[in-house]
Formats: sequence, structure tokens, C-alpha cells
Amino acid sequence: MSQQTKIQNPETQVPKTPQMSDRDFINDVLATEKYMTASYSYAMNEASHEQLYKDINAICNETQDCQRELFNVMFKKGWYSFDAASQQQLDQSYQQFSGYSSQFPYS
Repeated sequence: MSQQTKIQNPETQVPKTPQMSDRDFINDVLATEKYMTASYSYAMNEASHEQLYKDINAICNETQDCQRELFNVMFKKGWYSFDAASQQQLDQSYQQFSGYSSQFPYS
């Protein structure tokens, strides 16, 4: 079995103490931003007033932008990593999901 290749920047070290580090704070804020964007999505689905919908949508977009910026900071500091997918994994996923398009109501 082949070993997974990590996609990651060099990790910025933080002190290992009982106090929250910069990494802990950013991770906490990132989790909060993710929760907030999901909650704004629910609020938009339930908004019956057009201006309220537009206001929530604008706030949601700003929150998503902030979430993305936090993710980018964490990735640059090496606190987020990814496993690179092999061509075989990509082909398997493509085969698995390509048949679903026939189930769409519109072509």
C-alpha cells in the first residue's frame, strides 16, 4: 500500500502550556465561524422578509470570508494539512459519483 503524501507548510511551533496558544485561539474562532455560517444558512432559509434575507445573506458572506481567512492563516502556519489523493482515488470517486447525474431532474 502506498504512503499518503501530506500537503502542508512547515508548522509554526507554539508553547505547550495549559494556557491557550495562538493556534488554540485561531482554531476556536474558526470553529465558531463555521458554526455561524451554518446557522446563518438556516436563518436565510426561514426568512420571510426580503430585506431581512438580504441582510442575513450579507452577514453570512462576510462570516464565510472571515472563516476562509482564518483557514488560510492556519494553513500557512502549518496547522492544517491534507492528504494528497492518488489518481486511483480520484478515478474511484469519479466513478462513484458520475452515475448520480442521471438522477438529476434537469439535464
